[in-house]
Amino acid sequence: MIGGFLGAGKTTTIARLARHYQARGQRVAIVTNDQAADLVDTNSLRSQGFDVGEVAGACFCCNFNELTSVVEQLDAGCRPDVILAEPVGSCTDLVATVIRPLVQVYQQPLDVAPYGVILKPSHGRRILGAETGAGGPSRGGFSPQAEYIFRKQIEEADFIVVNRIDELSEGDIQLLGELLSRQFPGRPILRMSARSGAGFDALCELLEQRGEFGRRVIDLDYDVYAAGEAELGWLNAQLSLAAAEPFELDEVLRSVVDGLRQRLQPLNAETAHLKAIGLRDQAYGVANLVSSFTATELSVPSRCRTPEAQLVVNARVAIDPAVLEQLVRETLEQVAAQLAGELRIAAVQSFRPGRPVPTHRLNP
Repeated sequence: MIGGFLGAGKTTTIARLARHYQARGQRVAIVTNDQAADLVDTNSLRSQGFDVGEVAGACFCCNFNELTSVVEQLDAGCRPDVILAEPVGSCTDLVATVIRPLVQVYQQPLDVAPYGVILKPSHGRRILGAETGAGGPSRGGFSPQAEYIFRKQIEEADFIVVNRIDELSEGDIQLLGELLSRQFPGRPILRMSARSGAGFDALCELLEQRGEFGRRVIDLDYDVYAAGEAELGWLNAQLSLAAAEPFELDEVLRSVVDGLRQRLQPLNAETAHLKAIGLRDQAYGVANLVSSFTATELSVPSRCRTPEAQLVVNARVAIDPAVLEQLVRETLEQVAAQLAGELRIAAVQSFRPGRPVPTHRLNP
């Protein structure tokens, strides 16, 4: 299982890991997780040809039986050698509620790897630096309750991965390493770019290790945890877009994410993550925004010109979900109008996550 905050780069890392294991001749299955259906990550991974199961409607910890059921379904056709799991980015306490139950309750022949958490640099420096005065603005744009989740995710990790090093200066990389070593001592710190592959071999080697891993059961205040999750407005939307003339799918995706970014900016609504995927026949593209302080990026170009496409939009923003839904609809309507196209919204879910109630919570 690869953890980390929303937008940390878990999906990109898991896709690269899956290709790595496949190249070694191993069968790979992936399990994604979200508070609702219509997940960009699931669509993206399936579009890359991976066998993907999805646990939707609750996090792994609160839907443990569904997690094991999905694993068994993946096993039904052809037993995988490796199962990669991506938990919800706003969840923590996963050692006690997922890893330990997989070992002690599930009682299947699973070899559980060390649990790594990917650090999101755009929030990490601001949140971790708030204690010392280093980095940018204190509080990182989130409430103390949301930051509490961010810190607890790192606290329970066997190792930490500083991602996106290709976008950071040597000084930034060094600062993040110092902050992590000082605040979370005793954990290996890897430096990696999931996109370019820099430092990836070290991650693969660490995941092969076995020993006293998955044992950092944290002391967690579930009231603070629930308040931090409830701060985020959560939206998943599925839609289709058609126009009389072919359009550049990548530009549409970029326009959707960037248009929403521009609408959120005056409201000072901190973005945890925005994602949009466009699908047309065998082509797909992904645009995303990983914080309020970074630019919109086209993480996966489709290079597709088409008169129609299916789109999925996921948004995780510290704002009222009703307001978030209104802004998303306005953005989509504007993009469709610019194309003189027809927009059909098939489904929209917008809400605040409920209080986490784990199926199991076990000490080592």
